[in-house]
Amino acid sequence: MDTSSLRTRADTVLRALAGPDAVLRDDQWRAIEALVAQRRRALVVQRTGWGKSAVYFVATALLRERGEGPTVIVSPLLALMRNQIEAARRAGIAAVTMNSANQQDWDEVQASIAEGTVDVLLVSPERLNNPDFRDAVLPKLAATAGLLVVDEAHCISDWGHDFRPDYRRLRTLIADLPDGVPVLATTATANDRVVADVAEQVVPGAASSGGSADSGSGVDASAESSGALVLRGPLDRESLRLAVVTLPTPEARLTWLAERLDQLPGSGIIYTLTVAAAHDIATFLRDRGFAVAAYTGKTDPAERLQAEQELLDNDVKALVATSALGMGFDKPDLGFVVHVGAPSSPIAYYQQIGRAGRGVRRAEVILLPGQEDEAIWKYFASLSFPGEDRVTQVLQALEGQEKPLSTAALEPMVELSRSRLELVLKVLDVDGAVRRVKGGWESTGQGWHYDAERYERVARARRAEQAAIREYIELDGCRMAFLLRQLDDPHAAPCGRCDNCTGERWSPEVDASVVAATGARLAQPGVEITPRRQWPTGLGALGVSLSGRIKADERAEPGRALGRLTDIGWGSRLREVLGTSAADGPVPASMFDACVRVLSEWDWEQRPIAVAGVPSSTRPTLVNSLVERLATVGRLRDLGFVELRGGAGKRANSALRVADLDERMALPPGMADALTSLDGPVLLVDDYTDTGWTLTLGTRLLRSAGAPAVLPFTLATTN
Repeated sequence: MDTSSLRTRADTVLRALAGPDAVLRDDQWRAIEALVAQRRRALVVQRTGWGKSAVYFVATALLRERGEGPTVIVSPLLALMRNQIEAARRAGIAAVTMNSANQQDWDEVQASIAEGTVDVLLVSPERLNNPDFRDAVLPKLAATAGLLVVDEAHCISDWGHDFRPDYRRLRTLIADLPDGVPVLATTATANDRVVADVAEQVVPGAASSGGSADSGSGVDASAESSGALVLRGPLDRESLRLAVVTLPTPEARLTWLAERLDQLPGSGIIYTLTVAAAHDIATFLRDRGFAVAAYTGKTDPAERLQAEQELLDNDVKALVATSALGMGFDKPDLGFVVHVGAPSSPIAYYQQIGRAGRGVRRAEVILLPGQEDEAIWKYFASLSFPGEDRVTQVLQALEGQEKPLSTAALEPMVELSRSRLELVLKVLDVDGAVRRVKGGWESTGQGWHYDAERYERVARARRAEQAAIREYIELDGCRMAFLLRQLDDPHAAPCGRCDNCTGERWSPEVDASVVAATGARLAQPGVEITPRRQWPTGLGALGVSLSGRIKADERAEPGRALGRLTDIGWGSRLREVLGTSAADGPVPASMFDACVRVLSEWDWEQRPIAVAGVPSSTRPTLVNSLVERLATVGRLRDLGFVELRGGAGKRANSALRVADLDERMALPPGMADALTSLDGPVLLVDDYTDTGWTLTLGTRLLRSAGAPAVLPFTLATTN
């Protein structure tokens, strides 16, 4: 087929995909031609909604008509997969997916691929290293694929804002492709550094075309000679109206949001930094009469799907969401994006606001920054890749093992939380030092180098991003141009639409009486502490004879905390008392009054008759005063404090934490004697709870000594 006929056929497929008026952009055609006619590798960096999916669906149709094998699309989110399967169906392209949610269909999907009836297979990057998929399915796909697509390709770079180690396994998949199989990588959020990293890993030898995406300029000679093509277009979207509104307190921000939500066009997304904030804001807005739903990574998958559909159908005014609602969510008429709290990266911010305004003339984008934002950034930064000594622990634990170790079995052997251990294993796996097999993980025996210099460079880049978002908040120049410069967009120029360009600003004024009412609503204290019901695995290897379900007669009742450290209402006040830089002192009067309110509203089966405390090495005065005052006001028998011998113990993961507490925690003789005569519950008090294991082990001791029930109570919880 000559170039003219190929272009005609491409236009026909596009109209079936996107409607009768759809026309290929110049760079869409360049990419399609490079993939289909020239069998080249390409990296396409274009704004969200530009039509990157049209490139690979049209290319798929043309390649399949030439008798090529199916397209394999590596895509990060199930929501994205659902949207893409529906889009492919409109163009007569048969698309299927293999993921953790449809494992029962894998055999049928594989049979369809073998029969040649599947045009597109969508898989997650994590699926690439599932042992069954990697060993039984992936080699056949690599041998027969007609096109490989890496969607949201910025995830492959640890410089990117959403780095995923599993994406780096694509290097192996690409290396195994037969000669002549085209590869396409796409993203909307990549600066120069990320583009170079992605190009090196996915499309080796790539060079930038350097021209405007739709300017008609040709591909430069270096790109032609490399055999690879990079197309970067202007990232601005003319529908977006950017603004920042700075308000002094959380209650003022929520009041402002409630008073302006009806003024925002259509339906949209309200982004928050934490799961707790998403639920708090959603509850607050529902109480104010708005149809909204919370959407986080902890939301049940079926509920997430329902919430997405309600937003697509405009049945809700907004989803109040964490970053879990991000890549791949496609609603062209999304009218607004509001952030209650600033993301730590301007590039992540650009991606999230890119959900709005794809198919409307005007969409409002508003940032409501908070003083607590930086504390939240610091917390998430603490979950980054650990130091060399911790990684070495993982490697040493796997060396010489006769059989694979599961993650749960490995956890007690290393000083890492489960989430950080999983991150380390993924990176080591990608780098060839360990291998995931049936039954867990095994060492490959290959040497591995801890690239401390690179990790420090990445950490510096993250700090620079935080400085940039601070600058964005205080900016007096064009906001869109600032974001585009962060993405190294050579087309960055004043947009003429943002609050700074136009001088048209959202008023920060709010009704003082409503702010006070909102503050009273947020100040309502009390969240439930769910007791632990299962001991962590692997305790036997640490010499602790605890396993399985926690016995009913050793388990705590549901407890209470004054609030969460991440709460919009109580969070800031609790951090002032419990933060790492907070001075030790008696519990503040207003905070103690709120504790009394929580206790008075507690729907316990039987009122506590005694109180015991967990000692604190960092805040002894705070905890002592809390226990003493609760005993006095509540007329409770003061049992004193359980003992915690030694200094701060190991907290890296649940197994190590339990083993450490089991060794160090004990009851003083006087307390043990007093418990034998109690005929009512004991209130067990700590300053805060994180994993819940201190309260769990303390409860076990109290109940074993005779306490008929234990009611945990803390000032704060991190969950």
